[in-house]
Amino acid sequence: MEGYVLPRIVVGSPLHGGSVRAPSDVFNSIFEVFLGLGTLVGIVVIAYTMYHALKYRESASDEDPYAEKVERPSMGELPTGGSGGRKVFYSFGISAIIVVSLIAWTYTTLLYVETAPEGDNIDAMEIDVEGYRFGWTFRYPNGHESATLRVPKDRVVKLNVTSRDVFHNFGIPELRVKTDAVPGQTTTAWFTAPETGTYEAKCYELCGSGHSVMTAPVHVMPGDEYDAWYANTSAANETTSIEAGQSASVAPVAPAGAASATVIPPQEVPA
Repeated sequence: MEGYVLPRIVVGSPLHGGSVRAPSDVFNSIFEVFLGLGTLVGIVVIAYTMYHALKYRESASDEDPYAEKVERPSMGELPTGGSGGRKVFYSFGISAIIVVSLIAWTYTTLLYVETAPEGDNIDAMEIDVEGYRFGWTFRYPNGHESATLRVPKDRVVKLNVTSRDVFHNFGIPELRVKTDAVPGQTTTAWFTAPETGTYEAKCYELCGSGHSVMTAPVHVMPGDEYDAWYANTSAANETTSIEAGQSASVAPVAPAGAASATVIPPQEVPA
């Protein structure tokens, strides 16, 4: 979707390039709207109920102060008169308008989150993410692989997520990004980080005994620092150490007391 941007009235003031709103701020906006509207409706309903409960409360005397104003039905008699159901119509009509408007607004806002921003003015970077039991590997455009995700501040980051073995779910709660990691398939997600700092990526799909420790640090860096770090990386920087760590996690252990075998290189036989 080319240059898909929501109006400011929907997502607020942009944080990147004059057009991209961070998904975390979009979700915060949705929460604030529902919280504010729910609080307002609650205040109106409680105030209306309390007003009529106090106004028509039972008095100490046996006299009905509203006998001349209200025609009350007797036991077993259906009430007559009234507003002809107008109050019920207004109540359901207003409620329906509010609910439908919230659904439409929320759906439109979530479309923005589901679709990564595109366009000539969007300087997006793509990172491949591979999950395995029990860790994450991040592969950058130059082939560099690392167990730590480093991204620049205020830049669109697109993630291509997959899994090497079983179902996982990659998520960074502070940045409001989350997507499935499925073996043989690639899912996508995107985010922008408005502030520098260190966050933590986690697995949100039960995947085995090490699920709780399947985390990875996420470093959000200033743009110039990230460019300097990225310029010093290559495909061989951390790939070897990652493979060594993965091999060590599954390396067989010799039984206690077992004799170690010594490999003797073959000797050359003189002619």
